[in-house]
Amino acid sequence: MLNNMTDTEEGEGGPNSQGDGNPKESSPFINSSSASDVEKSQQYDGKNMALFEEEMDNSPMVSSILSSLANYSNLPQGSKEHEEAENEEGAAPSKKKPAVKAPSLGTLMGVYLPCIQNIFGVILFLRMTWMVGIGGVFGSFFIVFMCCSTTMLTAISMSAIATNGVVPAGGSYYMISRSLGPEFGGAVGICFYLGTTFAGAMYILGAIELLLVYILPQAAIFKMEGLEGAEMEAAMLNNMRVYGTIVLSFMATVVFVGVKYVNKLALVFLACVILSILAVYAGVIKTAIEPPVFPVCILGNRTLISKGFDVCAKVIEQDNGTITTKLWRIFCDSEFLNATCDEYFANNNVSEIQGIPGVTSGILAENLFGYYLEKGDFLEKRGLSAVQDQEVPITNSNRYVLADITSFFTLLVGIYFPSVTGIMAGSNRSGDLRNAQRSIPIGTIAAITTTSTVYMSAVVLFGACIEGVVLRDKFGEGVNGNLVIGTLAWPSPWVIVIGSFFSTCGAGLQSLTGAPRLLQAISRDSVIPFLKVFGQGKANGEPTWALLLTASICEIGIIIASLDAVAPILSMFFLMCYMFVNLACALQTLLRTPNWRPRFKFYHWALSFLGMSLCLSLMFICSWYYAIVAMVIATCIYKYIEFAGAEKEWGDGIRGISLSAARYALMRLEEGPPHTKNWRPQILVLLSMDAEQNVEQPRLLSLTNQLKAGKGLTIVGTSVVGTFLNNHAEAQKAEQSLRKLMETEKVKGFSQVVISSNLRDGTSHLIQVGGLGGLKHNTVLVSWPRTWKQPEDNLRFRNFIEVVRETTAANMALLVPKNIAAYPSNGERFTEGHIDVWWIVHDGGMLMLLPFLLRQHKVWRKCKMRIFTVAQMDDNSIQMKKDLITFLYHLRIDAEVEVVEMHDSDISAYTYEKTLVMEQRSQILKQMHLTKNEMEREIQSITDSSRGSIRRNNPSNLCSQKSTDEPAGCSLSVPCNHYQRLFCPVRNQSNVRRMHTALRLNEVIMKKSKEAKLVLLNMPGPPKNRMGEDNYMEFLEVLTEGLNRVLLVRGGGREVITIYS
Repeated sequence: MLNNMTDTEEGEGGPNSQGDGNPKESSPFINSSSASDVEKSQQYDGKNMALFEEEMDNSPMVSSILSSLANYSNLPQGSKEHEEAENEEGAAPSKKKPAVKAPSLGTLMGVYLPCIQNIFGVILFLRMTWMVGIGGVFGSFFIVFMCCSTTMLTAISMSAIATNGVVPAGGSYYMISRSLGPEFGGAVGICFYLGTTFAGAMYILGAIELLLVYILPQAAIFKMEGLEGAEMEAAMLNNMRVYGTIVLSFMATVVFVGVKYVNKLALVFLACVILSILAVYAGVIKTAIEPPVFPVCILGNRTLISKGFDVCAKVIEQDNGTITTKLWRIFCDSEFLNATCDEYFANNNVSEIQGIPGVTSGILAENLFGYYLEKGDFLEKRGLSAVQDQEVPITNSNRYVLADITSFFTLLVGIYFPSVTGIMAGSNRSGDLRNAQRSIPIGTIAAITTTSTVYMSAVVLFGACIEGVVLRDKFGEGVNGNLVIGTLAWPSPWVIVIGSFFSTCGAGLQSLTGAPRLLQAISRDSVIPFLKVFGQGKANGEPTWALLLTASICEIGIIIASLDAVAPILSMFFLMCYMFVNLACALQTLLRTPNWRPRFKFYHWALSFLGMSLCLSLMFICSWYYAIVAMVIATCIYKYIEFAGAEKEWGDGIRGISLSAARYALMRLEEGPPHTKNWRPQILVLLSMDAEQNVEQPRLLSLTNQLKAGKGLTIVGTSVVGTFLNNHAEAQKAEQSLRKLMETEKVKGFSQVVISSNLRDGTSHLIQVGGLGGLKHNTVLVSWPRTWKQPEDNLRFRNFIEVVRETTAANMALLVPKNIAAYPSNGERFTEGHIDVWWIVHDGGMLMLLPFLLRQHKVWRKCKMRIFTVAQMDDNSIQMKKDLITFLYHLRIDAEVEVVEMHDSDISAYTYEKTLVMEQRSQILKQMHLTKNEMEREIQSITDSSRGSIRRNNPSNLCSQKSTDEPAGCSLSVPCNHYQRLFCPVRNQSNVRRMHTALRLNEVIMKKSKEAKLVLLNMPGPPKNRMGEDNYMEFLEVLTEGLNRVLLVRGGGREVITIYS
C-alpha cells in the first residue's frame, strides 16, 4: 500500500508529470535533496505547511535553507571541484568532509598592505626624482595629482561593483566581465593580463638597473667603460637583456616550484618598501638640521661626470706652487700649465655646488618649473653663465652628464603612471577576506590616499631638498654613481638601494604569480576558445601552461630592455582596464538594473564617467600610438569572442544597454511608417514542420539569407497543432530546429513558434502578431504548395490561399517561391545568367527592388537583370521602352529592357480543354465532400443545365455553349470526349478568359525566360469568393508551367522604391 501510494504521488506530481519538464535551476537557494515523498510529507507534518507540500521539490521551507543562504559564497565560473565534492559527499555520506578554512583576513592584512606593496614600486625609487627635475615641481605635481585622481575615481567605481554581491577570484576581470559581458570582459581581461605581465618585465628591468648601475657595476658582461654615445647605450641594453632573461628564468622557476614561498616573502618585501620610504623622510628631516655632503662639479654651467677626478678644480696650490689636477688632464693634452686645452674648458671656470642643499635652502623656487631636454643635451645649472663659441665643435662630450632620452610632458605621464597601479590587489583577494564588502572599499581607498599623499609630498620635498642638476641626473653620474633618491636617504644610500632592489624583485615575483592565475580564470570561463589549454595546470591547480606563456610574453619586455620604453606599454593596458571598470559602474548606475544594490554608497555615475574620461585621456597623453595598438588588440579580441567565443549570459550591463536602446528605437519607430527610401523587406518566413518537428523547406531560409544579407528584420515562424499545456515540448523542439537551421543558413533574426488548434489559425496568428511595436514584418515569404492537386493536401492549399488573402488585407507584400528545392544554396555561385523580371502590373516597385537585393549576395552577384513588360494593341511599345529605360536610370538600376507585344488572339481549343478539366476537377472535389442525396441533386442540376444549353447541330460530338456572360451571336466550341459529356459546357466564361491570359503569358515567358536563373512575376490576386479557389491555383500553375525557378511577387500596396535621393 505504501509503495502504491508513493508511485501514485510520483505519477501525479513527480518529475514526469505534466508541466514539470523543465530542469531544476542550479542554485544554492533550491533544495536538491532526493528524499522520498513520505519523508518530504513528514517534514511538513505538524508544521501547518500541508498547503505547500506539492511544491516541495522546487520550493523548500525557508527554515531549512536559511543557514545555507546566510553562508552562501559564489564560485568562480568554470570551477567544478566544489560541486563535485558535494555530489560525492551526498553519494557516500560515510566519508568525512575535510574542514573548509574560513576566510580570516581583515582590512589591514587583506587589502591595505597588499595595495601599498603593489602601488609603491620601481618608479618611485628610480624615476621619481628625475621626473621632478625634468617636469618641475608644478608639472610633476599635476601629473601625480591627475594619475592619483584617476585611480581614486576608479577605486570608488570598483568599490561599488565589489560590494554589489560576492566577487570570486579573478578580481577586476570578474567584475568587468559580469558587468559588461563576455566580449568586453574577455578583451579587458586579456589587456589586464598583458599589463600585469609587462609589469613583471618592468620590475625585473628595474632590479637589473639597480644591480648593474648602483650595486655591482663590475658584473656587466658587456663592458661600458671607455664607450660613449650609442655604443655605451647598446652595451647597457645588452646587459639588461642578458641579466633580465636570467632573472626571469629564475623567478619563473621559483613560481613554478613553490608559489607559497612567494606569498610568505611578500611581507618581507613590503617591509623593505616601507623602510626605504621612511629612510627618505628621515633624510629630508636631517637636511633641515645638517645637510649631507654630496658635491657636484660644474664646468661653466655644465654638470661633469664625477668619475675620473678627485678634486673639482683646474689647478690647486701645493708646496707654494700651482699644479694641475686630474680634471685638467682630462680636458688638456698634458699636465703642464701651458698645455693646449679644450676651448670650453679654457673659457669657463669650475665650480662646486652642493647636490642636496637642504629643505631650508630655498632651492624649491629654482625647481618649480620644467626643464625638458633633447637626447644628448648637457645638464646645465640654472643661473650660471658660461662662455661658449657656437662655431667651435663640441669635444669631450663623454665627460659631461648628458640626457639619455628626449623628454616631454606626455613621456613623463607614461613613465609615471605604473607607479599608481596595483589598486586591484585587494579585490583580487576577495575570497580570503573575512568581510569583503567592508574591507575592499575601506582598504583600497585608504591605500590610495596613503600612496597619493606620499607621492605628492615626495614631489614637493624632492624639489625643496635636491639641486636641479642632480634631479635631472637619471643615473647619478654627477654624484659618484649614487642613486639620486639614495643621496637623500638616512642613514645611508644603501638603505634605499638594497630596499628598492628587494622590493622590485618581490614585485616581479608577484606579477609572475598573479598574471598566470588571471589567464587561467579567463581560460576556464571558455570565452576565448583558443586559450582553453591555458586553463589546465598541475594536480594542485597551479597554472603551468599559463606561467609558460606569461614568461614568454614577459621576455618581450626584457628584450625591449628599456624601463622608459616598457612603462608606457603597461600604462596602456592598465588604463584600459580602469576605464572599463568606471564604464561598468556608470552603466549599472544609469540603467538602474534591479540587481544593482551596492553596499558602498559613496559613488555617482558622474564620478565614474569622469574617471573613464581621465583614463581615456591619459592613454592618448601617454602615447597615442600605444593607445591605438591597445585598442586594436582589445577590439580584435572583442570581435573574436563575439564570433567564435562561447555564449555566456551573465546579466551584463551591455545587455541592459541593448534593452534600453531597443526600447528607445521601438518607440521612435512607432511615430510613423518608414519613408520609402528606408523601406526594406522585413520578412516573416512561414515554414512547415514534419512529424519530427524538422523543417520541410530549408531552402526558404537560404533564399531569405540571400534577400536580407543580415540586414533588417527576419522572423522565422511555424505553427504546432495542439494546446499549450499538451504540446509545449513539441513547440520547444520546433523552435530548436528553427534556430539550428537559421544558424546553419546564417540567417540573423528571431524564431517564433505558436501553438494553435489548427494550422490555419496558427499561421494567421503569426501574420497578425509577429514583431513588436514599430518593428513588424511587412513581407511574408511562404513556399508554393507543390502537392496541392492531391486530395489529401486540399486543406494545405486552402490555407495557402488564406495567407494570400490575409496579407492582401493587411497591406503586406507576399513572396511565393515555386520549386523552392531548385533554388541555390548559400554556398553555390552563378557565374553567368539572368534574373528576369516580368513587370505586368505596378504594385509599388517590389519587382524592381528584389533583384537588386538578390544581386548584393554572392550567389546572384554575376547574374544580369532583365526587365520585360507587356504592351497591348493600343500601346506604343517604342515609347514604353524609352520610358522604362529612363525610369530605371533614375532608379540607379542597371538592367536590360524589353517590351513584349501581346496581340489579341482567338481563344484556342486547348484553352477550353484546360478550363473544362479545371472545372471538372473542382466539381469532383466538391462532390467528394457531399452526402449521397446532395450528390444526386448536384449531378441532376448539372445535367439539366447542360441539356438546356447544348445544341446538337452535327453528329461529331462538338458541344457548343452560348454563355450568359457573352454577347449574343458569339459561339464557342470545344470537342468533348466520352468522360466529359456530363460536364462539357463551360459554366463560367470568365474562367476561359483567365485561362487564356495565363496560357498566353506562359507562352511568352517560356519563349523569353526559359533559360533564366530566376523569373520574378506579378502574382494575381486571390478570388473574392471561395468557390473559385481551385481555379485560382490552376491559373497560377498554368502561368508558371515549365519554369525552373519562379518567384511570385505581390506588393503591399505602397511604394517601396523611389527615384529621389
